[in-house]
Amino acid sequence: MLDAVRDCVLAVGVRRTTLTDVARRAGVSRMTLYRRWPDVRSLVGDLMTREWVDVALRAMPERRADRSTRDLIVDGLVDGVEAFRAHPLFRKIIDVDPELLLPYVLDRRGASQDALLELLAGALRDGHADGSVRACPVQRQARSLLLVVQSFTLSLRTMTDEDDPDLTTAAFLAELRTVLERTLTP
Repeated sequence: MLDAVRDCVLAVGVRRTTLTDVARRAGVSRMTLYRRWPDVRSLVGDLMTREWVDVALRAMPERRADRSTRDLIVDGLVDGVEAFRAHPLFRKIIDVDPELLLPYVLDRRGASQDALLELLAGALRDGHADGSVRACPVQRQARSLLLVVQSFTLSLRTMTDEDDPDLTTAAFLAELRTVLERTLTP
């Protein structure tokens, strides 16, 4: 069912997606959907959680003996920003239904953010343990990092100028790498 809502949202956006469309595409009845999700927004919320956690997990590099946890965190977060910005569902929401993201930026954390915070907190604990990450209360540090990468993910296109070599996406991602390195270095 999540694949069906993903296809619908990619085709017409969130506002124009209906549970009827999703049910038809998934080959189930509307009542099957209503038993689990009261509306399209809650269904899309579960879809976003699935997709965003998958992007984050794919962005994290594999552990290697020659790399510190800090290096892995920084690489994963920078690669994650790039991956989120390129993700078709994220792009569709930003282009067609950006207001869908406002509650998660202005009012409350969503399930996706909580899942990402949990992943970050685990990595930070590992970094504290191996001494490669500055010791700090883990939850505050994870939330601070998420605030930084979330702003780069959501607002980067408002700051770039691809005609100016100092203001390209690549230049800002290099700056993000510097910010993260300096924030995490003991």
